[in-house]
Amino acid sequence: MPGSRAKSADPRRRWWPFALVAPLLIFLLASFILPVVLMLSRALTDRELQTVWPDSAAALRHWHGNGLPPDVLAQRVAREMVAARRNGTLNRVANRLNYDMVGSRTLLYGTADKLLAGAPGNSVAALARIDPRWGRPAIWAAMRHADGPLTSHYLLAALDRRLDKDDRIVGVAPEQAVFTAIYLRTFKISALVALFCIILGYPVAYLLASLPERRANPLLILVLLPFWTSALVRTAAWAVLLQTDGVINSLLQAIGLLDAPVQLIYNRLGVYIAMTHVLLPFFILPLYGVMKGISPVAMRAASSLGASPLRAFLRIYLPQTLPGVAAGAIIVFTLALGYYVTPALVGGGADQMISASIAFYTNQSLNWGMAAALSLLLLAPLLLMLLAGRTLARAVPA
Repeated sequence: MPGSRAKSADPRRRWWPFALVAPLLIFLLASFILPVVLMLSRALTDRELQTVWPDSAAALRHWHGNGLPPDVLAQRVAREMVAARRNGTLNRVANRLNYDMVGSRTLLYGTADKLLAGAPGNSVAALARIDPRWGRPAIWAAMRHADGPLTSHYLLAALDRRLDKDDRIVGVAPEQAVFTAIYLRTFKISALVALFCIILGYPVAYLLASLPERRANPLLILVLLPFWTSALVRTAAWAVLLQTDGVINSLLQAIGLLDAPVQLIYNRLGVYIAMTHVLLPFFILPLYGVMKGISPVAMRAASSLGASPLRAFLRIYLPQTLPGVAAGAIIVFTLALGYYVTPALVGGGADQMISASIAFYTNQSLNWGMAAALSLLLLAPLLLMLLAGRTLARAVPA
């Protein structure tokens, strides 16, 4: 009987940990996960035309899309264009179509004003007499691509691609193809910053893990010190140090290494220096935690068996630290992908990362679909990095 009571109480005891963390999970779901998912969903949804021009959107979905549309569809577009101009919602459709075809905004407003003035709009030919662009398939294809509710427009645009009038994926004009280069630049900068953190941070973490605690603790405080200062302040400090007449150039000239100042700021070099300094603690701390958990017994055994210090380090110690290296590198790479302040302050126009484009579409252009698409495409490399780190951790023997 006592055993049966213990068994009946076990399920309730198993649920207690979930009940304790439930408030935190609900808070994260409501304040972080749900808003992020809703924001990213804007990359795949297209509701402007469907909301403002519901009849036209329905007709566009049933149209085959070849050549020019039937006059019935043109009548619906003209009727809802006039209604949207009157109630002030034409701006939403005009902005959306302008993303796909530059000049659509002036086309819609100019046509709507002439229709309000009494011009006929009962056919494609009548609209073409108002503006010849209505007689070309491109504008009708742009509307058909925006009929919603789902769209590939934003994701394709984030990859410098678009759908042509025949629904084929083609490249954008060379002067508009900017995002692929920005993505490659972002990944390159993030990867090199992670590499620099590995090169500079591994010896520091090894030193901290090898020293006695009474000597390691003050040094660890120096590693943690940057966390007590905001990234903006640290970046601004580097902007002062790296100037042409700054401290670093003056010091290098004073000791005779330079005859004239060199450009250390507003270029890629300044971005690497500032970002590596800001993100270096995020690599050192995970690696330090792993190194502190490694027992020195294996190294001593290898030395007693005749292995040189370098061979023992490479064969025994280094493999055990690889999970920490992978964890720290993934953290640095992830944080570097989304950096905005540091490249903006110490980098030039050719050094801006994808975060600057996301900020532009979010705060200035208000094109949230494009901002969501650019953000969504950053998830793929992050997932690959996490998968690679997990695979590496499994491959290293415990």
